[in-house]
Amino acid sequence: MDKTQPHPLFKLATELGPLLVFFFVNAKFNLFAATGAFMVAIVAAMIASYVVTRHIPIMAIVTGVIVLVFGTLTLVLHDETFIKVKPTIIYGLFAAILGGGLLFGRSFIAVMFDQMFNLTPQGWRILTLRWALFFAGMAVLNEIVWRTQSTDFWVNFKVFGVTPLTMVFAIAQMPLTKRYHLDPVSLETSEAEAGDVRKG
Repeated sequence: MDKTQPHPLFKLATELGPLLVFFFVNAKFNLFAATGAFMVAIVAAMIASYVVTRHIPIMAIVTGVIVLVFGTLTLVLHDETFIKVKPTIIYGLFAAILGGGLLFGRSFIAVMFDQMFNLTPQGWRILTLRWALFFAGMAVLNEIVWRTQSTDFWVNFKVFGVTPLTMVFAIAQMPLTKRYHLDPVSLETSEAEAGDVRKG
């Protein structure tokens, strides 16, 4: 199925919207109310994404499922530990998937991030390793913050710390994607030449 490319602001809204809902509801009420609102906002963001693009990125699906599971545990057991450890689980899972894929010679970063650019095999390996290490680092950082700081500090870190860190890291990868960019025309030519060799 062809995927409609949404406006960048729409993509930003579906990614940051639920986090902002989480922040403001926590500031107004408490973490448990914020958790419920966050769950609703995550589902609404995924529905909006599907309505507009007829597609939901795999990373958003995985994140959404974990949010719903750990959010439900938080509310049912009335224990904020579950929602606080949720980012650790998500980051750890992504790091394990990317790192495990590399061990078997696979680069899953394109699938996870739903990217539309082409890289050489070496480029994909380097990018995958970098993101695996980044996610592992974020998992450790989340554990340190929620275990040593107040709930309000953790919420602020989640909204205003994690997002900028991720954006800065992503932007820092642009030189790598340019360096190892694979021109589609060159790729088609190489495939055609390979086909001629096989026929010969």
